[in-house]
Amino acid sequence: MDNDRVEGSMKNIKGSIKEGVGKAVGDSKMQTEGKMDKAEGKIQNTIGGIKDSFRKDRE
Repeated sequence: MDNDRVEGSMKNIKGSIKEGVGKAVGDSKMQTEGKMDKAEGKIQNTIGGIKDSFRKDRE
């Protein structure tokens, strides 16, 4: 598994938590940051998936 997939998943989880806390305390800035972290994590996870598929093709 590519390191980007792991890091992307972690950013996605972090973003979900941050977004939830932002909603709970009424902090729109934290909520927005959480959404951005989630989006960044999804992109990084996708890149890692592409790298994994290229590795599988080589084998």
